[in-house]
Amino acid sequence: MEFINNFQFNDGGREAAGFQGTTGDCVCRSIAIALEIPYKQVYDDINDLIKFHRKTKIQKSSSSRGGVNKKFYRKYLESKGWKWIACMGIGTGCKVHLKAEELPKDRIIARVSKHLVAVINGVVNDTHDCSRGETRCVYGYFIKA
Repeated sequence: MEFINNFQFNDGGREAAGFQGTTGDCVCRSIAIALEIPYKQVYDDINDLIKFHRKTKIQKSSSSRGGVNKKFYRKYLESKGWKWIACMGIGTGCKVHLKAEELPKDRIIARVSKHLVAVINGVVNDTHDCSRGETRCVYGYFIKA
């Protein structure tokens, strides 16, 4: 795995699970990395959770492959013993950025604009460096309770 500054390339086991190409799977990827569970298991669990709920507009637009509504990944992470920590509120402005000095030294899943990313001891683990030069605002993060 490649490690540059506060970024490490990590597909969460997607390729090893037999998946090819690129897709909007940041939810499955970040959960697999942070919780250290197989990508395929997370992929299937999330899809099962979505299917379990009644047909709604949100449910129809959610999938492990193309993007998961926060209602579903939050429920999944809470079932695994993770809790949400908010980093900003309405009108407060950005207080925490996607940089090591501003995040806990632990395994977390950070929520940034239109993306979830695993951060391990301050190092972004993803398929690309999504930190925008460590200026990207963190809305909040999930951490093991």
